[in-house]
Amino acid sequence: EELTLGFSLSKLREGLGADHPAVKKVLGKDSPEDLARALTSGSKLQDVALRKKLWEGGPRAIAASNDPMIRMARLIDDDARAIRKLYEDQIEAVEKKNDELIAKAIFAIKGQGSYPDATFTLRLSYGAVKGYDQEGGHVAPITTIGGAFDRATGKEPFALPKSWIASKGKLDLNTPLNFVSTNDIIGGNSGSPVFNQASEIVGLVFDGNIQSLGGAFWFDESVNRTVSLHSAALLEALSKVYLADRIVKELRPTATAVR
Repeated sequence: EELTLGFSLSKLREGLGADHPAVKKVLGKDSPEDLARALTSGSKLQDVALRKKLWEGGPRAIAASNDPMIRMARLIDDDARAIRKLYEDQIEAVEKKNDELIAKAIFAIKGQGSYPDATFTLRLSYGAVKGYDQEGGHVAPITTIGGAFDRATGKEPFALPKSWIASKGKLDLNTPLNFVSTNDIIGGNSGSPVFNQASEIVGLVFDGNIQSLGGAFWFDESVNRTVSLHSAALLEALSKVYLADRIVKELRPTATAVR
């Protein structure tokens, strides 16, 4: 949290300039790193009881709070709202209007040969589980639980939770963990189910590879990939790591939890 906040404050100063009134108001004489350290170490918002008290006290309790994080939020609130309104009025509104015009032009040319935008209506994407080439090497389409342990170093970003380390002996390390497919997705599709040809749920979408970021504008099947959690890994973890027998029985009524 300290690192993230320090970076954000640095970018604030970099973007607006050291002499901008908002920057002076936020940083004062502090460096971004020193202010981030003071805010994260001084805040008590990690205390559940305190958060509950603030919630129950409502706006008055928050206004009266001296927690450094809350004071900082109050300090930047007016500026943040003004910038948000400016962005919504002059950027988002323009993009939405012209997105509509572009969509109408595409449908006028392609008719029903073009699928609709990802709105709140049902959208189906067809694809195949398939690896891809990146930086001179081939990325395999499926990883395994064992691969997660092989890569684990005990340090971020390859630190596995203690519960997983303790459960390693019970896990089937050959169980598929994640897989990539040529489905065309975009931000907001996370949580979507993945079905096989037999209409069985085999995965859960949670990400896309770095190449899929351009998917808002085009789809390149050679590299764009959807990343999904394999259903087998979900059941394996629920049963043997999290001991969530009730949930496993709901997902697989005839399955017996193995520990």
